[in-house]
Amino acid sequence: MTRPVKAAVYGTGSWGTAFGMVLADAGCEVTLWGRRQEVVDAINGGRTNPDYFPGVELPANMRATSDAAEAARGADFAVLAIPSQTLRGNLAEWAPLLPADTVLVSLMKGIELGSAKRMSEVIEEVAKVPAGRVAVVTGPNLAREIVARQPAASVVACVDEAVAQRLQAACHTPYFRPYTSTDVIGCELGGAVKNVIGLAVGIADGMGLGDNTKGSLITRGLAEATRLGLAMGADPLTFSGLAGLGDLVATCSSPLSRNHTFGTNLGRGMTLEETIAVTKQTAEGVKSCQSVADLGRRHGVDMPITDTVVDIVHHGKPPLVALKELMGRSAKPERH
Repeated sequence: MTRPVKAAVYGTGSWGTAFGMVLADAGCEVTLWGRRQEVVDAINGGRTNPDYFPGVELPANMRATSDAAEAARGADFAVLAIPSQTLRGNLAEWAPLLPADTVLVSLMKGIELGSAKRMSEVIEEVAKVPAGRVAVVTGPNLAREIVARQPAASVVACVDEAVAQRLQAACHTPYFRPYTSTDVIGCELGGAVKNVIGLAVGIADGMGLGDNTKGSLITRGLAEATRLGLAMGADPLTFSGLAGLGDLVATCSSPLSRNHTFGTNLGRGMTLEETIAVTKQTAEGVKSCQSVADLGRRHGVDMPITDTVVDIVHHGKPPLVALKELMGRSAKPERH
C-alpha cells in the first residue's frame, strides 16, 4: 500500500488554509506551518482557523505546527502561501529543511520589488532548485468560496509537465478542478497583473463609475498583461484562460477580492494609510503594481493602467485627475 502524499503548507492565511483544505480533501496528509502559536493551537484543537474562517471545520488529515522543520519532514510538496515580498527572507530559512526531491509550489501572485522577479524565479534562486521542481497554482480562486467547497477551476503550471500532473492529482477534488500548463511565465504574470487591474476597477467602483468603465478596464488590463507576457516569452493563449481572464474577472467583480476592496476604499477618498489601516489581509497589488510597472519598462511594454494605479497608490495622485489623464491619451488602434 502506497503512503499518502505529504504536503507542507507554509502560511496559515486565507489562501494557504483554503488550499491546504483542498489538498486534504484530495487525500493528502497536510501540515500547515504558522508563525503564531495561538493559530496553530486553534487549528489542532478546534479544527478551525478563527482568524480567517471561524466556524469552518478543517479536515481531520490537516494539522498545524510552528516548527518549520517538522512541517518539511517527508514533504512531497512544499506550498508557499505567504506575502510575495516576504518570500526571499522566509524561504532562505525553510529551503535547507526540505527533502531533496520536494516540489516547491507557489500560491503567490506578485512580483518582487527591486529585482522585478517572478515568484518562481525567486524560489529557484533562493532554494537553489531547477525550474522543474517549482510549480505555480493560479486562477479564479477566492479563498472564502473554496472553503465553502463551491466549484472552482485553477491552473497548475510547471515547465516539467509530469510534475504539473503530479500536483494536479494531489489537489483534484469534486469541487476543485485543476488544469495543467507548462507556461509558468504566463500564469505568473496573469496572477500578478490582475491584482493591479483589480485595484484599478476597485478605484473606479469607489468613484461611482459604472459597468462600461469596469468592462473597459478589464479588457484593456488584459491587453496590458498579454503584451507584457508576449515580451517575456509567454504563450498569449494563457491570458485568455483561467490564469488570465478567469482570475481577472473574479478579482474585478467580487467584494471578496482584497485588491478590489482596497481600490474601492481609495476611490471613495481614503488615503493609502487609512486604507492600509482598515485592510486586514495583504493586497498584493499595492506593492506589486510598482514592480509590474518596472517589468513593463524593462521590456519596453506600454502599461498605462498599471502606471495610473502606481500614480494613485504611491504618488498620491487624485483618482479623478488620474482618470482624466488616462482617458486623454492619444487614440490608437485597439491591437496597439
